Amino acid sequence: MSPAAPLPPDEQERVAALRELHILDTLTEERFDCLVRFAKQKLQVPIALISLVDANRQWFKTCIGLPISETSRDASFCAYAILGEGILVIPDATKDERFADNPLVTGPPFIRFYAGCPLREPQGHKIGTLCLIDRLPRQLDEQQLQRLTRIASMVEHQILQTAALSLQKVISV
Repeated sequence: MSPAAPLPPDEQERVAALRELHILDTLTEERFDCLVRFAKQKLQVPIALISLVDANRQWFKTCIGLPISETSRDASFCAYAILGEGILVIPDATKDERFADNPLVTGPPFIRFYAGCPLREPQGHKIGTLCLIDRLPRQLDEQQLQRLTRIASMVEHQILQTAALSLQKVISV
């Protein structure tokens, strides 16, 4: 298997910020499911998800089109997406040396296309992605990239609301 993505320079702070949001390993929530269904429909992909990249795994807050809730960080496309500033687009994973022998490419779900828009927490650390997956190679046009960015912004807003609600519960106890 290809090597895993390198760690971001702010890895310790990034993981700490993610954990402070108290969103990992929480139950599914309709507001996140709705945004992912919207992204899936508007961008016409069979798989869409919100992936949060923890120290050793990527955990899916919401995942439509795959019957799993997490994968190893070593096999994670999203771990690469959080390294950059913009959307990471892989038109055909079989032709990208980072992913060609990835188990998610060579076996189920047979990923070909991937687009991941980094999700940031208030201090700017990239904690995960809103990502789109297809079993066929493809590309996104400028309008689709803008749409993905706007939906990712809505996901970030919902993550912050979840964190605020969690903090209120801790304070009231």
